[in-house]
Amino acid sequence: MAKIQQNLIDRAIAVFAPGIAFDRMRSRAKLALLGGYTGGSRSKSSLRNYNPGSGDANSDILYDLDILRGRSRDLSRNAPVGGAAINTVVTNVIGTGLSMQSNPDSKILNMSDDRLAEFKQIVESEWELWCGSVECDVTETHNFYGLQPLALRSVLESGDVIALTPSIKKRSNPYRLAIQLIEADRLCNKDNAADTQTKFQGVTLNEFGAPIRYDIARRHPGALFAGANEWTEVEAWGKNGRKNVIHLFDKKRSGQVRGVPYLAPVIEHLKQLARYSDAELQAAVISAAFTAFVTMDADAFDNLLEGDHRKSYLDSAKTWDGSVSFSIDETGKLVNLLPGEKVDIPSLGRPNANYDPFFVAMLKQIGPVLEIPFEVLVKHFSSSYSASRAALLDFWRFVRARRDFMATYFCEPIKELWFEEAVAMGRIPAPGFFSDYRLRKAYTRVAWVGDSFGSIDPEKEVNAAEKRIQLGISTREKEAIAYDGGNFEANIKQLGKERKMMEQAGLISDPKESKPALPHQP
Repeated sequence: MAKIQQNLIDRAIAVFAPGIAFDRMRSRAKLALLGGYTGGSRSKSSLRNYNPGSGDANSDILYDLDILRGRSRDLSRNAPVGGAAINTVVTNVIGTGLSMQSNPDSKILNMSDDRLAEFKQIVESEWELWCGSVECDVTETHNFYGLQPLALRSVLESGDVIALTPSIKKRSNPYRLAIQLIEADRLCNKDNAADTQTKFQGVTLNEFGAPIRYDIARRHPGALFAGANEWTEVEAWGKNGRKNVIHLFDKKRSGQVRGVPYLAPVIEHLKQLARYSDAELQAAVISAAFTAFVTMDADAFDNLLEGDHRKSYLDSAKTWDGSVSFSIDETGKLVNLLPGEKVDIPSLGRPNANYDPFFVAMLKQIGPVLEIPFEVLVKHFSSSYSASRAALLDFWRFVRARRDFMATYFCEPIKELWFEEAVAMGRIPAPGFFSDYRLRKAYTRVAWVGDSFGSIDPEKEVNAAEKRIQLGISTREKEAIAYDGGNFEANIKQLGKERKMMEQAGLISDPKESKPALPHQP
């Protein structure tokens, strides 16, 4: 340990009271050993008044949720950067929707290749029958691919979203499963009761902290037509083990019951940046108008004008609002000035040359918190190919994580409910599905595929994919999915079909050739 240095006061005390000086040095040595982090210092002037609370997840979150939701939604609607961030995430994570590709475990199910292909086709066609119809939504306004971006956007703006899974008889669709998305504000304690040790903002927990019941308000607290509200208590699981509620949110702390809006960490920065942008825009508009000031020398005013003339001049100046009728079609006018008068045209300094550098610097602070690289956030790729690709790859890792979150906690539970109903109805043959959980998981194994990452340089991407396949670190099936979410088996079948058609049309001279025959060159 470093030697403790004595200051002037220590040395003075040591002369008259050595014992006290010794105690001071010993206490100082103990304090030096106690603090392992300078961030925990209570003596540094920069940290002395920095004493945030250290509550649990719910005490740190729940009391601020209402205002966080309102501000987050406002920034999404009215702040360009806030709206751009949320739109960018939704578009890249969901895009046209996460599609399901059946991928059963043929080894556990003891399926032949032909039986496996037949089973996949049945599952995917039945799934499309349900998810492609707007009747899968209780409001009959979205199919399943439309519900996905709505659910994710609700999570980003409000912190969480609730999906109920009622069984409703449809007009035309054979499946009864339906999805009802509930906005976060409607999940609140029945009769607006206070939180307890087992109930937090509409979520009742068991002794292990798992949700067992949800209080759903019939109307949104901020509904257009307010009035007495009513609540429905929905059990998390039905009597037969059916999942009744999907509570979708990004859980960041152990014990956390409700989600936090995506923009919460940067709300102040986004609002201040929006205000600054508005002020600069207004200043630029004002400076675009031609403004001039006519000034008169005080001595000239006294010497040239007397009595009534002065009063008349001043009255005229007071009633003029400063406007001048002038347009492009009108001719300019030359106005004679009185002796001692001159015209001053101020320099307003707009547009502000420092606006863009400051705005960019702020975005570079906001972007990392939201896990969106600056180039992606502003949709401006002015750097090199390597820099642009690095930014996109960094963002792609975030997109893959969010996509996996949506697939695991939203799409997968809904698929399980649908699969159970399809097997119970006899529309999907799955022997042992209800009696053996291992077989059930083997039947229901799927892959969720979204829109592809895209290519900056397609030729380089294809060459890299070819080398990965040659080295055995990837497969054609994986590369097909990564490229555009395609199905490799379906691609092979379609290529075979197209080749036969080309052979019949005489476009391939030798069936062994894979390339179309070229016209004869003289």
